[in-house]
Amino acid sequence: MALVFRVAMQFVGILLSLLGWVLSIITTYLPHWKNLNLDLNEMENWTVGLWQTCVTQEEVGMQCKDFDSFLALPAELRISRILMFLSNGLGFLGLLVSGFGLDCLRIGERQQDVKKRLLILGGILFWAAGVTALAPVSWVAHRTVQEFWDETIPEIVPRWEFGEALFIGWFAGFSLLLGGCLLNWAACGTQVPLASGHYAVAEMQTQCSYLENGTANPSV
Repeated sequence: MALVFRVAMQFVGILLSLLGWVLSIITTYLPHWKNLNLDLNEMENWTVGLWQTCVTQEEVGMQCKDFDSFLALPAELRISRILMFLSNGLGFLGLLVSGFGLDCLRIGERQQDVKKRLLILGGILFWAAGVTALAPVSWVAHRTVQEFWDETIPEIVPRWEFGEALFIGWFAGFSLLLGGCLLNWAACGTQVPLASGHYAVAEMQTQCSYLENGTANPSV
């Protein structure tokens, strides 16, 4: 029962982490970090992402233009690019490392300590990926709120609001954090499963060989 619970926690943890990693990649390239609706022209909607700005018109559709210069971007967008790339890289490493530590993987069955350490390292990488995904999303959201309630800006000037990418980024970050927690819980909070049947047979064969040779088992 403990083995089934342990494997189930690992499975759920790796699925949540995979979901968070995929969503963080989508958040990185989705041009909907901030939205701007014009009261004078309700059929026109502006959106801004980390790489481009887009305008959606009812007759023309969506047209996007890439940013010309990285250094000309606001500080929150420049740092967000770097942090989102870092989050995507850490998430990939977490999937790679924790994948080799899963109990359902037949590789390294005799090295349970190594598999446990791989799970713990993978969970830590997912934590780092979650934090580096939540930080830029929350920073852009904070700046958007500040600018929205800025009293120095005339009321007639349109205000930027939260885009869909911010909500996807928050969900991605929390999924990575929760997935990392489950993997670490599975590695540290549950006991390592007992040796399987072929381990017991191999151990028995080793004991018999010592008895036939008339020597003592050095492991005793």
